[in-house]
Parts: sequence; C-alpha cells; structure tokens
Amino acid sequence: MGEHIGRDGSLKETAVSIRRDGKRVWHGKCLSDPAVIAGLIRKHAPFAERVVLETGSLSVWFYHALTAEGLRTICIDARDAEAALDMATNKTDANDADGLAHLAEVGFFREVRVKGFDSMLSRTLIAARTKLVRATLDIASQIRGLMKTFGLIVPRGIGGKLEMNVRSLLADNADLSRIILPLLEAWRDLRIQATELGRQVLA
Repeated sequence: MGEHIGRDGSLKETAVSIRRDGKRVWHGKCLSDPAVIAGLIRKHAPFAERVVLETGSLSVWFYHALTAEGLRTICIDARDAEAALDMATNKTDANDADGLAHLAEVGFFREVRVKGFDSMLSRTLIAARTKLVRATLDIASQIRGLMKTFGLIVPRGIGGKLEMNVRSLLADNADLSRIILPLLEAWRDLRIQATELGRQVLA
C-alpha cells in the first residue's frame, strides 16, 4: 500500500505528514516551496498515492505546482476538514497535516475542483481593475473634500473634466496647489492604469 500525505502551513513554512498502513511514518517541516515539498515527498514517500491540501489562499498555487511535479494532488474544502482536524488535542500545522493525511488514507473527504491558472488570471485581472477604479474614486473624493475646506467647490464631472476643474480652481492658490496637485497626479496615473486593465478585460 502506498503513502498518503497531508500538507498544512503558511507562506513561509509547510508541515508535511506521511502515513502508510494506518500509521504515521514520517513528519517534518520545510520551506513552502512546491519543488522542495515534492523533493521531500519523493524521498520519504516513494509510492505516494495522494497529497491532500485544504482550500485556502495558497491552495491553487500548491495544487498546480505539485501536480506538475507528478504528484497526485487533491484539494478538499477546509470546512469539511475542520471537524476532523478539530479533534486533535493540540491545534498545530503538524497535527493538521497529519489529520489531512489520515483523511486521504481512509478516503473520507470531498474533493474540490481547483480552477485553472487561466481562469484565476481572468479573475485576478478583474479584481485588480476594480481596486484601481475604487482607488481613483477615493482620491477624487479626497480632493473634493480637501478643497471644500478652503471654499473651493469642484463642479461635478469625471475624467478630464475633474482635472480641468481642479486645476482651474487652484490657478491662483500656489500653497494649496503644492498639496492637491500631487494627489491629482496620483489620481491621473491610477486612472491610466485602470483604463489599461479595462482594455485587457475586453480583449
């Protein structure tokens, strides 16, 4: 019978547990580098049947990287694993890794479909553009609020109109210009980047 492996940990450090025939035969820690983890598994589990991960922020990366290393990798819902992992006396990454290895060994898990990198790239692109758009709106609001303090009311308008209105109101106020114009430049740069990402979304 082959080995079943559980992996748990953080961005810096990974805990690995290897089980065979109902017993833990090896456990340890290493850098959270898929190549390092794969090498460790090959050394201590030459007949690895499954590597089990929980869903999380790093799961897509680890899943695809370990799969590319030739290891049969399975991702399970963290909520499904929680009940089993919470039974451990001490809640540690090492114990969680062993719990995942045990779930892999007995087959008591529900596999989660992991999205491909192309799908994740599309989602990341949309999320990045959304953050940039929100940042431009936030800076525009800050500019309006700061100028209002000095009795300068920026007329409604977006894009080029906003910049034109702000510069017009600041024309005779050098002191305030030194404060507001850097914000306006940051707003313009973010808007350019948001537009570029928008083109990529539509491409």
